[in-house]
Amino acid sequence: MRLYTKSGDKGQTSVIGGRLDKDDVRVEAYGTIDEVNSFVGKAISELDKDIFPDIIADLEKIQHELFDCGSELSNITEKRKHTLTEEPITYLEEKMDELIDEAPELERFILPGGSDASASIHIARTVTRRAERMIVSLMKTEDEISTIPLKYVNRLSDYFFAAARVINARLNVPDVEYARSARVFRGTNKKKKDE
Repeated sequence: MRLYTKSGDKGQTSVIGGRLDKDDVRVEAYGTIDEVNSFVGKAISELDKDIFPDIIADLEKIQHELFDCGSELSNITEKRKHTLTEEPITYLEEKMDELIDEAPELERFILPGGSDASASIHIARTVTRRAERMIVSLMKTEDEISTIPLKYVNRLSDYFFAAARVINARLNVPDVEYARSARVFRGTNKKKKDE
């Protein structure tokens, strides 16, 4: 099997149902999703399986869902099968609630970083935000796009933030607060635990 086809040498790429310019907003959107997936894979390789079995399982699940999301965005046929559903969105919300309860209290903005895996997850988070912006741009030009991929990447970036904080916490690596941050989060963890 050859990895090169030469079919993209003139600036176009194959999608499900045809070909598009490589800088088409649709290609940018699903290409950015692929970028997110790569950083998730990097983070998995940096996580200790004994300390983070739950987060690794989540990230592996997310990798499959990112493929689903990219596949849906790369489909330009009239009869589209929507592989991404609301279920993964609900799952991410439930997992975020658990992670937020586990993480130390947060009052101020923090700098991305800490441990290697947490830094990789923060990169995945910011690239996910870029994917979200690309999907919004795509939805402005094509009205038949499902809203599920947009909802999914929106929740996913929040999940990544929560996961990055828990990764640091379990490794006893403190988050570094942004030096000029005001107090912007007020008792989010404590309130939840007291209810």
